[in-house]
Amino acid sequence: MCSSVTEGEQVSVISASPEAPAAATAVIVAGNEETRVLLRGLVRLQHFHVVGESEGSTEALHLLREHRPSLVLIETGLAEGSAAALLQAAHALLPASRLVVVGPLDPQGGAPTRGERITYLRKPFRIAEFAQAIGREPPPA
Repeated sequence: MCSSVTEGEQVSVISASPEAPAAATAVIVAGNEETRVLLRGLVRLQHFHVVGESEGSTEALHLLREHRPSLVLIETGLAEGSAAALLQAAHALLPASRLVVVGPLDPQGGAPTRGERITYLRKPFRIAEFAQAIGREPPPA
């Protein structure tokens, strides 16, 4: 399901596969639809339930507050807002969640540094690197 929000921003709420554990939830934030599709597929391979997607930071914050996901994927190229500011807000809002920033470069502008909960995944990446970034075992080769 896709619904319009302010300034043409699109948000998709995706139903999970039946085998996904309820506690393993994810929100995907990427300015590019193709990137959201790719990340959605990779997240589902790791048995996460995708509870929401956004192309910008404003709607992403609403999704994070509403769903409190265990995993947040943030692409550096957002359609609206700053990936660094969103990362900072997600870090404060979701103290137990894993945060993964995906892009060609680390975000700038006062974003939290790497740590146990924050991973920067540089494009292009391998599936094994993605699995490690989200705290899962890579799929068998």
